[in-house]
Amino acid sequence: MADRLYLSLWFPSFEESEMMPRTLSVLRQFPFSASRPGIFYIGTHAVSWNEPLISEQTFDQGATPEQAVALAGEILHSDHAYEFDARWDLWIPETGGGLDTAWKLTPEPVKFLVHGFEFDDEAFQEDGHIQVEFGLDTPFLHEELEFDSDSETRVKANVQKLVTFTSAIEKNCGISGRVLWSDSDENLAQKLIARLQRVN
Repeated sequence: MADRLYLSLWFPSFEESEMMPRTLSVLRQFPFSASRPGIFYIGTHAVSWNEPLISEQTFDQGATPEQAVALAGEILHSDHAYEFDARWDLWIPETGGGLDTAWKLTPEPVKFLVHGFEFDDEAFQEDGHIQVEFGLDTPFLHEELEFDSDSETRVKANVQKLVTFTSAIEKNCGISGRVLWSDSDENLAQKLIARLQRVN
């Protein structure tokens, strides 16, 4: 059964003045979709997720990370949270009438949630100063498919993109901690190993 996949990031400090520079450092590591590059949505939440949005903005063409962070930073408070929506290209199987699975690089949504340290009863302690939501873990496992060499190659390429992104953050963003996790708390690495071992 598919789980939602997240990456939680913590920094040595996340004062109000550091929120957007640290967010920009993470966004700069992200492999944006070639066909849909940039940030397509910014939302600002005050106090908690239960409160209505205080601002939101959409971009038809996609804003650069620098533009998006500058706009979000116009309403900067430590009890606010900020949402940035982007896309990255993952291999997704297309369902068709044939027996062979056809794979296509598809711009899939990714959400970046930035938590001020006073937001939602210090939600950052559990969720991270910045939490990346990747959607379902299906593109990295495809447990419903019988793997052949092509399917295995495509899924491995998706996993490599996730690993490369996570490693780039660790190397370039000055984080103090990171956790890749899912709703069921199953270990993704163990699931991946088990999945690929069944192929060999």
